[in-house]
Amino acid sequence: MSFIQIVEFRTDDIDQVNALQGEWERATEGKRTSQRSILTKDRNDPGRYLAIVFFDTYEEAMANSNLPETQEFAAKLGAVVTDRPNFHDLDVLDERS
Repeated sequence: MSFIQIVEFRTDDIDQVNALQGEWERATEGKRTSQRSILTKDRNDPGRYLAIVFFDTYEEAMANSNLPETQEFAAKLGAVVTDRPNFHDLDVLDERS
């Protein structure tokens, strides 16, 4: 079953978040299990962002989370966000185009 994780966070420095994301992508090339991700900005709530990350399975998401590079990214991200990130773990029940 496909799995999506939404990471909700607040920051005043989205450019730094993007830079950290780029570092993580380079460090996890060939290791990461995420299929794709989308970064969004809330038009109605400045400073609020949601990252939508797609995985083939929940197990692959957990393997991705357990990568040392992901743990390092999370620690660095903690210094850039203004509030603790909120995670939403979603099993995909139906997908349509």
